[in-house]
Amino acid sequence: MTSPQEELLPGTRRALLHRIAVAQREGRAPSLVAAVMRDGRAVWSGARTSVEGEVPDGDVQYRIGSITKTFTAVLVLRLRDEGLLDLADPLEKHLPGTGVGEVTVVDLLAHRAGLAAETPGPWWERTPGSLRPGLADVLGERPLVHPVGRRFHYSNPGYALLGALVEKLRGAPWADVLRREVLDPLGLHRTTVEPVAPHAGGWAVHPWADVMQPEPLENLGVMAPAGQLWSTTGDLARFAAFLAVGDERVLSAESVREMRTPAAPAEAADVADGYAYGLGLELRHQQGRAFVGHTGSLPGFLACLTMSLADDVGAVVLANCTSGPAPFTVAADLVRIVAEAEPRVPAPWRPLRKADSAVLDLVGQWYWGTYAFGLRLSADGLLALEPLSGKGRRSRFRPDGDGGWVGLEGYYAGEVLQPVRRPDGTVSHLDLGSFVFTRQPYEEGAPLPGGVDAEGWRGLP
Repeated sequence: MTSPQEELLPGTRRALLHRIAVAQREGRAPSLVAAVMRDGRAVWSGARTSVEGEVPDGDVQYRIGSITKTFTAVLVLRLRDEGLLDLADPLEKHLPGTGVGEVTVVDLLAHRAGLAAETPGPWWERTPGSLRPGLADVLGERPLVHPVGRRFHYSNPGYALLGALVEKLRGAPWADVLRREVLDPLGLHRTTVEPVAPHAGGWAVHPWADVMQPEPLENLGVMAPAGQLWSTTGDLARFAAFLAVGDERVLSAESVREMRTPAAPAEAADVADGYAYGLGLELRHQQGRAFVGHTGSLPGFLACLTMSLADDVGAVVLANCTSGPAPFTVAADLVRIVAEAEPRVPAPWRPLRKADSAVLDLVGQWYWGTYAFGLRLSADGLLALEPLSGKGRRSRFRPDGDGGWVGLEGYYAGEVLQPVRRPDGTVSHLDLGSFVFTRQPYEEGAPLPGGVDAEGWRGLP
């Protein structure tokens, strides 16, 4: 039987090892571990360390910082799917008395609530959570620094509020709910709130000298839902597989797809950087490749989990230093190495088992004004509308059960494509959100807004 490590070609494995070796050396990380996932499981892992003879493996815990937020978001989406809340609900409906009750659940998930980025008082990541025993202590006297819902502004206290919301509606501590509802069902037994041996120690490396000192390892208290967790490359590889396709025991494929959809107004700088935020997940665009996942950091640790769904390749990178290697850059490079060296082999083309003649009447070439489009029926039963020029609005459509088709993405997401038939049953035209598509450009007799010139097409006089 082929082991996971042998599934990649030797040249690919060497390129992956070289990349993390460069990252560990140039980033001056005491240790760095990584894993690559494909087809829903880990296919490569590697590690580099400054301690001879003690190379960490996929079972060694590192602190994962804000990747914790993705776990918290999963718990909130579960509450929504069970009907215990609506994402549009104001926080006050479920968690009264916070002083920011007008913000909604989705505002908090997407970092658009206008809350401050950090807590007041001493640096919360490096001091005991006992200094902030309640929500008032993490919000402070001026919790809102921007208008609610107007802009993306990353907020750690916002996820403390979401953790408190989970506790209120479940009647149990956040950590217990997480273990029962997410970690145990997914088999993430090495993901814990407190470190469990074997685990790495967190280090600060001097910026101007090759020396280091240990960072304090604090329990974050009510801020735990924003960044408390410890995990391993093995567990995070399994969690990445869940975020790609869902698991009905935890969260449906539709709900994890919702998490991966941009939900926050992007700042101009974020647009330029190819960055967006969904519901507990970061979305990045780099060198023509779309990534989804989350980064994390706490004093002594850096972390990244990211995936290219189009390539079906993901990567996890963990390091035990406060600064140094750029975890997303390294993880994205690991994905690129595998995707380019060993591209995904597509599944065989197979035809539809059954084709509806009424649907076949719709396929082919259509015109919106003078713009040419092709409408194709695919083996998954969806219609795909694409501009024949290669540039312009495109979308897939699913049947709505009433003879129409609902757009799934892009400009036409949620819009209905409605075939309009003549008395004899033949298709006259398509109506898509008031846009009329005809078989010929400005077809004579078609119900085109503004009509068609009586003299028709002609050359220069």
